[in-house]
Amino acid sequence: MRERAISSLLAEPASALAAALATDSPAGPLFRYCGAIAEKAEVALALARHPECPLYVLPVACKGLSSAGLQALFDDLDSLSSRPYLVSALMRAPNLAPEQREQLRELLEETDKKIVASVEKEPGEDEATLEKRVTLLQRLSKMRVVERVQLALKGNREERMALIRDPCKVVQRAVLQSPRLSDREVETFSSMASISEDVLRLISRNRVFIGNPIVVRNLVSNPKTPLDISLHFLPNATPQELKALTLNRNIPETLRSMAMRLHRQRSFQRA
Repeated sequence: MRERAISSLLAEPASALAAALATDSPAGPLFRYCGAIAEKAEVALALARHPECPLYVLPVACKGLSSAGLQALFDDLDSLSSRPYLVSALMRAPNLAPEQREQLRELLEETDKKIVASVEKEPGEDEATLEKRVTLLQRLSKMRVVERVQLALKGNREERMALIRDPCKVVQRAVLQSPRLSDREVETFSSMASISEDVLRLISRNRVFIGNPIVVRNLVSNPKTPLDISLHFLPNATPQELKALTLNRNIPETLRSMAMRLHRQRSFQRA
């Protein structure tokens, strides 16, 4: 019976084993068996994703993860940040990208980087709101990275607005993954010159975000946006937007020159 059961398992495709691991409580022996064949990327990802995966299986599963599998785990920062053993095991994954390795190091940090955010009074902000924002920054400065990641995913608008300026990339990414993030917030982020270029790159790579024409317009006119991104979106600008760019002295001169050229070309074609 044992030999027949093993033969039956060997005949099962990786997708079937991955589906079995996706259930709420797979049998313990299934984890052990799949750990022995974790070189199959689909099985490795199912093992790494399951919160009940035994600790001794996680390192083996992480070694079998493909680049796509690793990205799938990073796309679920809620689960990743709440499983420190998985974070540690992923550090040994052979297909880990440098940027992903940096984010894992941030999640493992015990002594956090200083929260960098402006505490100057913003236009239209009253004293009570300013005091509330300072208090929030003080509270954030006492949190570990994993705690700030969880807050970025589940907190309110004011907390996301502060955390989008966090020096840790994994926290910035968590803000943009938050299910509570609104279109208006993304529009605001895309116009801010006080956030990092990494955040603007993340916004520009998200198909949902750039489906909003206001976000695209803000990225092009934001002086902090990397030039390769703003030039990529420039051909989609309207005549009014192109004219505004030609008068904008804050954007890079290369972008302004290209906007002038494109504006002249379109004006000539209409003439």
